Amino acid sequence: MPVIDETVVIARPAGVVFDFLAAAGNLPRWDSSVLECAQVGRGAVTVGTRYRGASLVLGRRVEWTTVVTQFVPDERVTSRSVGGQLTFAVSYEVSAAPTGTILRYRLAAESGLDGTFGRAIEPIIHRGQTKVARANLDRLASLLARRAA
Repeated sequence: MPVIDETVVIARPAGVVFDFLAAAGNLPRWDSSVLECAQVGRGAVTVGTRYRGASLVLGRRVEWTTVVTQFVPDERVTSRSVGGQLTFAVSYEVSAAPTGTILRYRLAAESGLDGTFGRAIEPIIHRGQTKVARANLDRLASLLARRAA
C-alpha cells in the first residue's frame, strides 16, 4: 500500500488546526480531490464517528465512507475506509511549534492497479499524488493563516 507522509507548518494554534481538520465540511475546502464530505449522524467526533464523501479520481466521481479509528483531542485523528471503491487510511497529527503548529499528514492507499502494468506505473502515480498532497497542505496552511487575519 503506497504511503504519502508529509508535514506542513501552519501559523495557528494546534487546537484550532485540529478542530478545523476534524470538521467534515472543511475537507473539500482544502483537499482538491474531495468533492464533498459530511459527518454521518450528530455529536462530537470520536472513535466510531463515520464520514461519507466523494472524491474525484482520474476524472471519475468515487464515493466512500470512513470510520474514525483513533481520536486523541488536539493531537491525532485517524480514519480508514469502510465503504466504497477506495481502500485507504488517513491520519492527521498536530503538535505545537514555535511558529504555530506542525501538521503531519499520512495517507496510505491501495492504488487498485494490478498486474505488470500496474506495478510499473504505480511509482509515477505515487509521485503525482504526493505533489497533489503537498499542494493541498500548502492550501490548508494558507487558508488557516487567512482566517487568523
